[in-house]
Amino acid sequence: MFTSQTSSFQDSIDVEEKDTDFDNEEITQQLNCYYSIYFYQNRADVSEDHVSQGHRRTESTTSQEEFSLSLVDTSLPAEAEPELRCYISRRLSKGALLGGMGNIATVDLSLPEQAVGCYCCLLEPDRAQDQAEDEDNGAYVVCLLGGSEKGLNLFRLELDKYVQGLRSSLSPELQNLETEIRPYLSRWYEESVMHVHRVVQLVQGDVAYLLHAALSHTHVEVSGADERTEMDIARFIKAASLQGLATEEATAASLCKSPTKESQVDLLIDCSCSPPALTNAVSNRFCDDWIQAFLNAAERCNPFLLRQILENFKLKAIQDMNNLKRFVRQAEMSHYALFRCCLFLQACGNGDVLLRNARAEHSGLPEACSIIRVLEEFLGEQAQGVRC
Repeated sequence: MFTSQTSSFQDSIDVEEKDTDFDNEEITQQLNCYYSIYFYQNRADVSEDHVSQGHRRTESTTSQEEFSLSLVDTSLPAEAEPELRCYISRRLSKGALLGGMGNIATVDLSLPEQAVGCYCCLLEPDRAQDQAEDEDNGAYVVCLLGGSEKGLNLFRLELDKYVQGLRSSLSPELQNLETEIRPYLSRWYEESVMHVHRVVQLVQGDVAYLLHAALSHTHVEVSGADERTEMDIARFIKAASLQGLATEEATAASLCKSPTKESQVDLLIDCSCSPPALTNAVSNRFCDDWIQAFLNAAERCNPFLLRQILENFKLKAIQDMNNLKRFVRQAEMSHYALFRCCLFLQACGNGDVLLRNARAEHSGLPEACSIIRVLEEFLGEQAQGVRC
């Protein structure tokens, strides 16, 4: 039983040896990233004055002339942009792009990579206070291209949030195209994808302490860092935590609950020195076992592989929590099941985190709480034996 669990754990860590989808993205400096932004408007609302305003636009319409799609700005080569515009037009004509919801697919363009991942989002600008509700000033289609479809899907939430941050800068005149919009879109890869890589590069082997803090709901306080680094660490902790995750049986919900009122101190990260100094750092064998996988992926400059490893880390934590829940239910009726539960906690290396979350979930179940107390005493005795 525990042999198969160990094998499954090793399979999770060894993703970098098996997943060849990311092989072409190993070197960040060689990964070409592009963007395009288009102005979209229904044909019934298009006027001569509106189309001819200020900035450069290349118009494209569907065969039924249902809407206009005009180029606002792009970093794509001249031969690739019309191909992307045709692809977007087909998606719009089919109603496949919904407002505020990003869509990720693979597109074949006249690029060195040929097939690239493409994130597209239909974005409506913020409505002016004096604008009538039925007045349509059109919308914008934002496209971010680079890497693979599978790789971009790992960062869907970050891409959605980043593109939504553009809304306040959009207006029909786009007078801030060169000063705000173009620089913002040019940074999409650095800001939405590379943060996990930057954090692993920053803390190196101490990444285990961040992983443990994320699983155990420990507050992380950063000092001596610039705003970008502080935000990177916060986003890494959020990405590594199990907040908001659930399975069909809702078994992961227990991992998202608040920790019990036991004494818990903040993890302090002082970035004023190099490498950063960590205070109140806590880890366990489970988190330590993932260090090398993170370091190997970071050395290969592969942010997509790093994120896949992070997702596998969370998946394994959820699987172990589900196993513990099952063992606790069985232990209420069988002493042998209680013994198996002790062996499982000893083998998984994540017993402190699993029991903390299990205690929060079973707080209203006296029998389960008594089982958990026995398991905590067992782990405490094991820890004392190791220290001796």
